Amino acid sequence: MLADPNVLRGMASMDNAGVYKLTDELAIVQTVDFFTPVVDDPYSFGQIAVVNALSDIYTMGAKPLTAMNIVCFPTETMDISVLQAVLQGGASKMVEAGVVLTGGHSIDDTELKYGLAVTGVIHPKKLLTNGGAKAGDKLILTKPLGTGIISTALKQGLANKKAVDKITKSMLTLNRKASEIMQEVGVHACTDITGFGFIGHIAQFAENSRVGFNINLAALPIFPEAIEYAKKGIGPGGLQRNRDFYSPHVKASAKLSTYMMDILYDPQTSGGLMLAVTPSKAERLLASLKAAGVTDAAIIGDVVKGRPGVISVK
Repeated sequence: MLADPNVLRGMASMDNAGVYKLTDELAIVQTVDFFTPVVDDPYSFGQIAVVNALSDIYTMGAKPLTAMNIVCFPTETMDISVLQAVLQGGASKMVEAGVVLTGGHSIDDTELKYGLAVTGVIHPKKLLTNGGAKAGDKLILTKPLGTGIISTALKQGLANKKAVDKITKSMLTLNRKASEIMQEVGVHACTDITGFGFIGHIAQFAENSRVGFNINLAALPIFPEAIEYAKKGIGPGGLQRNRDFYSPHVKASAKLSTYMMDILYDPQTSGGLMLAVTPSKAERLLASLKAAGVTDAAIIGDVVKGRPGVISVK
């Protein structure tokens, strides 16, 4: 593979986006993400897919500028009005984020899929990564967990409207405000919580930072309905895959229930940001987030010295 000193974050770093330095004062940040519907309403699905794709740019502290649509659509089994609604929903969130749609690509497929390739910009010295957490830092999570479990309950016809409305609102909320505030206050590192679940993403976060994390389960923001459905054994297939892969990183109290651990492995869609911040700034950061409408934000743990990548849950 071609080596280039201008690649500031590439495949080897296992970060949220790729970063390429153009000049000493400008770098481009690139990401791509698309997936199948997680809600029934096509307009909302389009919004969520765009918010999810933009999140990787926000985690780096960057500003998204342009995007290109990625569409897989079953032309023989689905009415074109569905695709129109998806694209309209996506476009609405691009406008909200100040992102310009410059093109895209579509193919005929057996299943609907939608997402974006996004390009943003940042000053190279202001770049945030998932490898900068420091021992003693406080950890802040900005959105509740449980979207995967509730989405699965929806597909099984078991989710109530209130639960679906809650996760839909959360998933279609941009991480833009949280990103802007973390830059204003100053944090050491950031990631977002998506397909690898809470444990998967913070394990990579801790490993890249060469530290361990202590997580206070009682402090975690969780959708109450996700707990209800998890107790019934409802969960997506990716939950068990996340558990199989990431459980070696976890030291959990024997008193913790299986269903609560399920929520920690639950694959999230368009989840929140996870921030590592010095203790002296933690309360200020949390207050600023809540004042800006990021009301579910919470301090959920600490960064500690120890074996890199180990997550202690109590």
